[in-house]
Amino acid sequence: MLFSRWWLTVLLRLFLLFTIIPLAELWLLLWFSSLTNSTVTFGLVVVTGILGAWLARKQGSQAWRKIQQHMVQGQPPTGVLLDGLMILIAGAFLITPGIMTDMVGFALLIPAVREILKLRVGEWLKQRAKIQFQSRTSFHTSEGGFQEFQQTTTSTPEEDIIDVEFVRKESSETD
Repeated sequence: MLFSRWWLTVLLRLFLLFTIIPLAELWLLLWFSSLTNSTVTFGLVVVTGILGAWLARKQGSQAWRKIQQHMVQGQPPTGVLLDGLMILIAGAFLITPGIMTDMVGFALLIPAVREILKLRVGEWLKQRAKIQFQSRTSFHTSEGGFQEFQQTTTSTPEEDIIDVEFVRKESSETD
């Protein structure tokens, strides 16, 4: 049951990603084309793709140098790695034709936006880690501790337990 709910969530997200978003992008491009003309719309798509790829490459190489500096200095490059990941995502959005993806891509290239996102992602990861830790140790921290957990479990009847002892035979013995 849990697996099927997870699978449906994944399918819904993939449906949104590959169907609804491209349709919305197409609608926005057609709307923009009706306001201007098809040449301007096509030019916008090409220019934002080229400009976005250039900016993402420039900022990506800066992030790569910062990651290397952190590694040489013995510091964990966590914040810089998140910057690099967001710049990579920005580049993918900017190369993809569309108005919404271009806006998201250019927003991800703004360092202040990335800092806000890093804070939010960091808080989200902390919450996830806290929930995981609490769910795994919840029976240890109850009033009775681990003993209370053991008492609530059903015990196995003695006749169902088989005590086995293994003895290794020497290779010189033959069967």
